[in-house]
Parts: sequence; structure tokens; C-alpha cells
Amino acid sequence: MLRLLIVFAAVLALALPAAAQPGPDACVADTKASPDDQVASCTAIIAANASPQDVAAALVQRGLAYEQQGQRAKAQADIERAIALDAGNARAFRARAEIFRRMGEFDKSILDSNEAIRLDPASSRAFNGRGNAFNNKGSYDRAIEDYNEATRLDPANAQAWSDRGAAYYFKGDYPKAIENYDEALRLDPTKSRTFTNRGAALKKLGQNDKALADDSAAIRLDPTIPEFWDNRGLSYATNGDYDRAIADYNEAIRIDPQAKFFTNRGDSYQYKKDYDHAIADYNEALKLDPRFSLALNNRGAAWRAKGDFDRAIADYEQAVRINPRLDTAVENLEAVRRQRDRLAMVNPRTTPSFDCASAKLSAEKAICSDKDLAQLDQDIDAAYRAAVARLDRKAADALKRDQRAFIAGRNRLFGRPDYQLRKEMERRLGELRTMR
Repeated sequence: MLRLLIVFAAVLALALPAAAQPGPDACVADTKASPDDQVASCTAIIAANASPQDVAAALVQRGLAYEQQGQRAKAQADIERAIALDAGNARAFRARAEIFRRMGEFDKSILDSNEAIRLDPASSRAFNGRGNAFNNKGSYDRAIEDYNEATRLDPANAQAWSDRGAAYYFKGDYPKAIENYDEALRLDPTKSRTFTNRGAALKKLGQNDKALADDSAAIRLDPTIPEFWDNRGLSYATNGDYDRAIADYNEAIRIDPQAKFFTNRGDSYQYKKDYDHAIADYNEALKLDPRFSLALNNRGAAWRAKGDFDRAIADYEQAVRINPRLDTAVENLEAVRRQRDRLAMVNPRTTPSFDCASAKLSAEKAICSDKDLAQLDQDIDAAYRAAVARLDRKAADALKRDQRAFIAGRNRLFGRPDYQLRKEMERRLGELRTMR
């Protein structure tokens, strides 16, 4: 049930404290100036009506600064304007390619990278950018070809080594991935994402202690990234250190409460046999993402461990409906069905869902005195609970009200000449079993 997260992202310039009055040096490539200072400096150059080439260069730099600030619309507008002013500006095409990649428009990103490479065939960054788009598309061999060219043109391009490591990881060649991550970290030991990615590859090779060291290094370099805490939690959980794993998942959830973090924490609680806390975490995960099939599968496992086979089956069924290729849910569903059927044969249920010792109403006493009616009541209760587990909150609340009304009507109408208890109970069971 443990899963790994590969974080794949291009490195942005680090923001430093803003200077009081940014000069033109704040509007150049690879500047150490803050995004705010870059915007101010580039805006001054643009307003000065410099040459079209200088204005285009300033627009590109300002666009990149806007992208760092999260103002993508402004970034796109600046870079489009730069290309209109200077169609020979390779850096503008590189910048637009990166924006398209982050938007998930990989084909457009590749086209812009092609143009950047045509304009500047010696640009290691242009080849690296196109490799990233191919990598995101799942064309790993094609991505590796571009990363090869990027590192040939600039052997010190640590990002290209790191991104090539990610491509090998996704191909399943973990030793090659680690080789590339090693070189990337030799060139730049401050790359926190490369540490966490190398840790993921090390986990795949069973080298969990080394992975744990890499996860910790990533956290030391940047403790604000929730995935880093989640990854180290997975390493601790793999080692069976579930309390430390839970502490790391707590921190990931504090920074950004994502469904996968709740699910991973639920897994650690489940390994500790704390099924109630595990189910609570899976519930939170499913509130955030009702179609998270793995959370449904893992909650099913917790219900099964508690002996609630009907709820387990309901969760496994829903997980399979959402993701028919989730093999573990398919296998679990069949296994729990067989387990329930074996227990039913050995231990047939002959008591209803309520305590007959406390039965006072005529309908309840009739159910308690009839083995078949008692079994029917048990089946209704199980089908009702399974339906509640399947439905969203609004539908589940409506079903709860409906079930209370059925029981109240059964108790009130029993004994009338025209009321057939068995028939009404069978009708109710049929309704509940078909409810989706």
C-alpha cells in the first residue's frame, strides 16, 4: 500500500531580499534579484522606448518574473509581445515553451522548443526544455536524447542531469537514474528535488536507509515542500517506524492537506492495527477526492480487518468501478467475498441486527422469534450500511432518513391485516441492494 512520489520540476531563480532601487542589472538572465525587483527594473527599460530587441529582452525577463510570482496571464502576455517584437529571440521561445509545459500543453511546448533550438542550436537549456516536454508526455527515450545533447553542450548543466535521471526513473532503470542524480548533486548539492527523486529511486532498489538520508537532506534544504515530508514518511513506514512516519505525514498535512497524505497516514495507522484512526484518515482523503480508488481500497482493508465484510466489499466494489485496473482492489474484493461466504456457512446468522433482550414492540418480537426474519433483518442492516458507505454525504443522509422511516412504518403497521412483514422486509432489502 506504500507509494512513492517523483517530483519533477524545473528550477526557478531564488528570490533574494529586494534592493531599495533596482537598476538595469535586475533585468538580465540568471539575475539574483527578486521577482519584484526584476519587474520594476524591466518595466523601466520597456517604458524607456529602447530598441525593439532590448524591449523584447526586457519583456521576456519580466514575463519570467511574473511566472515566478504566479501571474501566468501577465507572463504569457509579455512573452507573446516579445516574440512579436523580435521573432529571432530564442530565449522568448524557450520561455513560452516552459509556460506551455507547465500548462500541460506539451505539443505546443515542443514546437516552441524546436524554434528555440533552430534559432540557437548551441543552447543546452533549449534541448533540456524540449526533453522535459517529451518526459511529461511519457516519451522517455526521446527525452533522454534531448538531455544527452543538453549535457554534451553544457556538462555542468545540473538540471539536465537531474531531469535525465527522472526519465530513467520513469523507464524503470533505477541504477541509471541514480547515476544521473549523483552527477546532478555533485554539480549542485543544493538541489532539494534531486535529493528526493534520488531517494525514490533508492527505495525502488531496496536501499531504504540511503533513501531516508536523501529524504532528510531534501527537508533540510527546503522544509516547506509537503511532498518531501510525505516521502520521508514513506521511508520510515517501509522501515516499520510508523510513529515517525505519522509525524512526517502530520507535517505534510499541516503544510497542504492532500488526499494522498491522509491516505499514507491512514496506511501507517493500519499497520499499527489502529483501524479506527486509519478509517478516519481514509474518510478525510475521500472527502478531498471522492474518486481516489487507492483510499477506497485501503479503507476496505481496514473494514475487513475489523470484520465488517459488507463495508469492505462496498469499498472494494467502488474502487474497482473507478479504476478497473487497480489489481489489488480486484483481488481484495474476491478474497473478502470468499471469506464472508465461508464464515456464513460455518456460522449462519440467526439473530437480528438489534438486541432481542431489549425488544418491546410487536414487530421486533416477531423478528426475534423467526429465524428467517432475523436473517432478513441482518441482511437489510448490512445492505443499508454498505449503501451508506457508497453514497456521497447528501445521498447518505437522505438514505438514513428513509431507513428510519421504514423501521418506524414497520413497527407501526405490523399487526394490521393488510400488512405482510416478510414481504415488506424483502422489498426493502431489494431496494437497498440496488441502490447506487
